[in-house]
Amino acid sequence: MRIEKLKQTFEIDTVLVHFPLHPETPADGRSMADLYAVRNVDPEAMYARMKGLMDAEGLPYGRRTHTYNSRLAQELGKWADTQPGGEAIHDALYKAYFVEARNIGDPDVLVDIAQSVGLPAMEARQVLTERRFKDAVDADWAKSRQWGVTGVPTFVAARYGVVGAQPYEVLEQLMEKAGARRRA
Repeated sequence: MRIEKLKQTFEIDTVLVHFPLHPETPADGRSMADLYAVRNVDPEAMYARMKGLMDAEGLPYGRRTHTYNSRLAQELGKWADTQPGGEAIHDALYKAYFVEARNIGDPDVLVDIAQSVGLPAMEARQVLTERRFKDAVDADWAKSRQWGVTGVPTFVAARYGVVGAQPYEVLEQLMEKAGARRRA
């Protein structure tokens, strides 16, 4: 929502650059309990924290029991960005993962999500099977490393950046610092 407001306020184009968040996660996922145990984190406290952050943003957030590898979802999203109306897949992937707790590492789930936003299911499956956007996501991951990205979301404009869910005013300051023009 804040990004849409920024686009209304400033003459900017936005580009989603993918980041390797837990690329070691197996295809069938990993239980949240195991993930939190390794980090010595209380699962209930983490859920409450994330739920509070999402509520503050007006975003739905469900209770997940597993985390899933997002690599194929990123490749599908990169393809979707080349299709008319394809940007809708990003919200659908968010909802599938964070609200419905679906396995976004499963090609069948991803094809279903693509179809739900009006993208051709057969082509989506081919994109995933042939890994057509593997190199593009590899390039995004390299760019993320080059920029020093360590978490999501990270916002970058010109050579400046901010990490984390930031208030709109912080993002507006980032745009100004980067020299973005305000719309008339």
